[in-house]
Amino acid sequence: MQAGAAAVVGNERISMSKLNADTQAYLAALKKAQLDESALGVPANQAVLQRLVNVSVSNQLLDRHNVQVTETEIDNALKDPGQFQSPEINLLANGVAPSDARAYARAMVGLTKLQQQFGGQAGQEKLIQEFSSIKPIFNPRFGQLNGQRSQENPALFVDTGRFGKLTLQAQPAQG
Repeated sequence: MQAGAAAVVGNERISMSKLNADTQAYLAALKKAQLDESALGVPANQAVLQRLVNVSVSNQLLDRHNVQVTETEIDNALKDPGQFQSPEINLLANGVAPSDARAYARAMVGLTKLQQQFGGQAGQEKLIQEFSSIKPIFNPRFGQLNGQRSQENPALFVDTGRFGKLTLQAQPAQG
């Protein structure tokens, strides 16, 4: 782990300053949309870090497989409301501030194209395998990755505790 890094993903370093700046932009976007961080179920910095890691892995895969995404494809993806009533809410639900929307959309469109390039159901399995091949290394301050995320325990990380016993990180109060 490099000093000042929130995570190292393959050949890319995600700095704590990048994570903090993106988290602040994300919290401001939530506030502007009159949404509360507690609706995420995880701390905002975890949602943003997960998005930064996923975009980094995606971009590295797109480069590896020479997948190109056009500006028009990105524009169209940004108009998609997804499972929510608006594209903005859909992005916010995925830990994406408006300032990061184009990079996120490029990654998502690229992954869809890569899955199609791999072909059918086998393509989805190959995409999962490829995505999993780039393993992020997280700053120990976050704890250990939660391999068993669920509705009851949605946190990205679990606290390893002082004596190595795994404990759940405190979640923001649900209000």
